[in-house]
Amino acid sequence: MTVGRAVVTGEPVGSCADYEEDCGIREVLDRIGDKWSVLVIVELAQGVRRFRALQRAVPGISQRMLTLTVRRLERDGVISRTVHATIPPQVEYELTATGHSLTHLVKALADWSAEHHQVIADARRRWDTANPDSGIR
Repeated sequence: MTVGRAVVTGEPVGSCADYEEDCGIREVLDRIGDKWSVLVIVELAQGVRRFRALQRAVPGISQRMLTLTVRRLERDGVISRTVHATIPPQVEYELTATGHSLTHLVKALADWSAEHHQVIADARRRWDTANPDSGIR
């Protein structure tokens, strides 16, 4: 099927109606789909990272936001945290098996973003020109 100029393939996206009553899709997507979690997962897909190395690798993330992000991902079982008994303590993070299972999806999203970046930028310019007072940027 073609929508606009895009070809639609595969199965339609599921919804909670396709699953049990409280399927948790939104809760999981809220966590996995947030800006910082995706960037941390991308970085940890490259291997084990210490906290400061993660912070340097994720441009714009504050220490507090990185702390919250890794705690949430650890709580969700996506990453594991190892504390080494040194002075000062060294903390390392790595993806769990669950986290590794996300990497192909994150790569697919990154590939899609790269492939469609210009189309989206062009659409935004057209929309902004047609709607100069929208306040959306």
